[in-house]
Amino acid sequence: MNNQSVDILTYILIFMIIILCILTVIFFVLKLKEKNSKKVKNNINKKETNKIKDKNNVDSIKEYSKESVFSFMEFDKIEDNIIIKKEKKNYLMVIECQGINYDLMSGVEKASVEQGFLQFLNTLRHPIQIYIQTRTVNLGSSISTYKDKLKEIQDKYVKTEMDYRQRVNSQKYSKDELTKFQFEVLKQRNLYEYGLDIIKNTEQMSFNKNILTKQYYIVISYYPEDLENKNYDKEEIKNLAFSELYTKAQSIISSLYVCGINGKILDSKQLADLLYVAYNRDESEVYDLNKMLNAGYEELYSTAPDVLEKKMKEIDKKIEEDAIRKANEAVFTASEENEKEKNLREKERKIDSLIDDMAKMIIEQNEQFLGKEVTDKAKEVIDRESENKEKGGNDDEKKQKATRRTRKTI
Repeated sequence: MNNQSVDILTYILIFMIIILCILTVIFFVLKLKEKNSKKVKNNINKKETNKIKDKNNVDSIKEYSKESVFSFMEFDKIEDNIIIKKEKKNYLMVIECQGINYDLMSGVEKASVEQGFLQFLNTLRHPIQIYIQTRTVNLGSSISTYKDKLKEIQDKYVKTEMDYRQRVNSQKYSKDELTKFQFEVLKQRNLYEYGLDIIKNTEQMSFNKNILTKQYYIVISYYPEDLENKNYDKEEIKNLAFSELYTKAQSIISSLYVCGINGKILDSKQLADLLYVAYNRDESEVYDLNKMLNAGYEELYSTAPDVLEKKMKEIDKKIEEDAIRKANEAVFTASEENEKEKNLREKERKIDSLIDDMAKMIIEQNEQFLGKEVTDKAKEVIDRESENKEKGGNDDEKKQKATRRTRKTI
């Protein structure tokens, strides 16, 4: 038994030695191949560096023109709401579609949308391209619009507040009319505070760069080479392309309307914005097309205003805005303080009647324990006391007036 185990172990050892020898041979072969491949790569890299040097020398001599900037673009120009591709071989019109939330629809609504989309596909007699563009939501323009609107609301609120103060001080209006004016002031104040909250929340949302929106487009093409008559000039071809594309676009918009999708044809400026975002994805988030068009690069050296004058105007504008804001805040604070003082004086003047009313209310609430007879007598006692106080107050006033008259006669 021991001899057999020794023989087995020897066989296993011999087998392992053979495998180790094979692996060492494979390792040395791979090393040799790696050295040869490195030599080949070094030779190729030397050749490529020499070629790049030659190209750089040629490019340094070459002059770039305006045409070379547009050489990588696939279109020539945008004209009459159409994108004209290179050498006027293709004309494009783009339809912007408003998306719908299919997941939130009921079963009947989903079925109608699917049926409408099926009809849309069946009515297509020409190829189309669906293009989806993802953009970062820019809230800067919305915030500036909100601020302009809020300034109008603030001015209206100040004017309403001042009108109400004038009516109160004039004492020519009844209590019901003053209540209506006060309700209008409260409405304007609530609207102003609501606008402030909207601007604050929108500014907080603008710091989030992950707010994205998707815009959906349908691209329609027209090829002049499909014309049977080749004797048209360029202007006639462009007119034919526009009429053909416009007819197709209106047909698509009508078909999509059955699905609940609204569409519109992009004009030239909107087409430029579409292409601008497509070619400048990162820059368009900071510097959009409207800012680029209104920048006035050609006026930089000729008609640009003096820097100091421009800064002075901005400072004057800021002083005026801050002064108006401070004045409005002072008016708001003063009006609130006047209202509080008026309410306090009114309450102090009516304190006795308020006490009597509350005492009567407490007695009425405990009528089931006191009984009706006791309740009525207690209320009569309170009424007599209030009448005696009023008579006593009137007598005191008469005495004070009489003493004043005697002092004047003396």
